[in-house]
Amino acid sequence: MKAITLHGPGDVRVESVPDPRIVDPTDAVLRITTSAVCGSDLHQYHGRVAGLDPGVVMGHEFMGIVEETGPAVRQLRKGDRVIAPFSISCGFCEWCRMRLPTQCATTGRAVFGGRFGKQYPGGQAEAIRVPFADHMLVPLPAGLDPAAVASASDNIADAWRTVGPPLEQEPGAAVLVMGGAGSGSIGLYAAAIAVALGAERVVYVDADAGRRAVAQGFGAEAQDRTGERPGRFQITVDSSNDAEQLMLALRCTEPDGICTSTSMYWGEQPSLPLLEMYMKCITFVTGRVHARAVMPHVLELAAGGKLHPEQVTTRVVEWDDAAEALVEPGWTKLIFRR
Repeated sequence: MKAITLHGPGDVRVESVPDPRIVDPTDAVLRITTSAVCGSDLHQYHGRVAGLDPGVVMGHEFMGIVEETGPAVRQLRKGDRVIAPFSISCGFCEWCRMRLPTQCATTGRAVFGGRFGKQYPGGQAEAIRVPFADHMLVPLPAGLDPAAVASASDNIADAWRTVGPPLEQEPGAAVLVMGGAGSGSIGLYAAAIAVALGAERVVYVDADAGRRAVAQGFGAEAQDRTGERPGRFQITVDSSNDAEQLMLALRCTEPDGICTSTSMYWGEQPSLPLLEMYMKCITFVTGRVHARAVMPHVLELAAGGKLHPEQVTTRVVEWDDAAEALVEPGWTKLIFRR
């Protein structure tokens, strides 16, 4: 089959790789219909992730149609349309039972198409083997455009966890989102979800005028980066990958508020205003999203017509153009369709 492979920093190729097959009884093989590009793919493309095997198949945001299942798979049938989370988990270890599947003890916190634990081929390919299929694969609700929710496996789920649980605890609370990290999709998804969930005020801050226009399109206030505090907010989100913006988000957080950072900070680590955070009793959250536990909430919100992730999508390209589109600048969310 054909797949997008990474052979080193900046070296992306479309080439033939072995077809996936059932290895364990709990496996399923999917025919990929839609895949998306995450900022973590860009980290790998730019050489920030060490230890990748040359020729690894890229991509961990994907969905497809079940083609084959192992003998122990009970909940899936050939022809089912499903979506898989980016991190691979078993569903039965102590971490999975606590709904913390990204810490799965069985798989060693592995992800598709990346180097965290055991390396699995990714989903920017014609097909993929998904282990622990009954646990891993989530049915795609009828009527949803696959291209709209391809990032539910990671980026949209990551955005949901920054505002969904806090707004459940504080309905209608004001939300601040510092956007701009990587290609910029997570911050936009967070602002869109906050609007969809009824936040009384959603402020989106980004230096990019195009992304600010997208945020305004789904009802958020959009502001350029000025270094000034845009107000005080019970819920703040750092999706900027910028230490100054992270600091600003923390200092805009109300006493006993929550600030969640989806950014990956490489190299020198940002300093935090720990004394101010301590005195205000701020909760600061960071780390990878437990996508498998979150995805049903995302898909329900989209299926109900309250969330329209396609507003964030910059380009939907056919498979033959995928490798070229990947290395072109200027996109926020890039979708590959077969």
